[in-house]
Amino acid sequence: MADLRSKLPRMEPETAQEFYGRWAGLYDVIARRTPGIPALRRRAAAACRLEPGDTVVEMGCGTGANLPYLRDRVGPEGTVIGIDFTGPVLERARDLTAEYDNVHVVRADATQPPLDVEDIDALLATFVVGMLEDPTGAVDDWCDLVGPDGHVVLANAARSDEWYAPPVNAVFKAIVVLSTPPTTKLRYENEPDLRLDAKIDAAHRRLRERSAAIADETHVFGVVRLTGGRLE
Repeated sequence: MADLRSKLPRMEPETAQEFYGRWAGLYDVIARRTPGIPALRRRAAAACRLEPGDTVVEMGCGTGANLPYLRDRVGPEGTVIGIDFTGPVLERARDLTAEYDNVHVVRADATQPPLDVEDIDALLATFVVGMLEDPTGAVDDWCDLVGPDGHVVLANAARSDEWYAPPVNAVFKAIVVLSTPPTTKLRYENEPDLRLDAKIDAAHRRLRERSAAIADETHVFGVVRLTGGRLE
């Protein structure tokens, strides 16, 4: 069973925690109600290839939108652990999963989770790697945590490559700027959407290098990339 001791996060400054905590309610609505996103979350849970009784960890669980889907996969005899670094966000996740005694929500750094679990069958991270300074290093650590024959699944938003991409990418860029603290900047030395693309490309490429890909897909107008792999 996991050691669920809390640990102060270090991956983002306190101002970012305050930012995401302040907008927890809005993020919760977006995470659950955006067209196409519930179907994506079901697909991400399916890509974890879980069986009843398995143990799954979600890094950056946010308000907990994925946790019920993961719990459905592992059943009452399995274990679901959600990790995030923002207190108000986690309170919503705890409320969402209060009826499940096998879903544990932990405040911690997704890059250094305070876990002592012998057998993790799968690890899921959705819309997380773009927030990390070293996304490829995080993917390596997550793969090492799961180990051979386990599954790691990433789902992240990046610019679309579809034929209709220009208007979609314009909206995407606006969302990225508004959701990147501080939101009052009008000019950036490096555009936030381009930095995000580079991080996500690197993270998904590393997962493909570390695993035998079982899913490599795009969703939601080509904006969301989902990669799932069985570790070798």
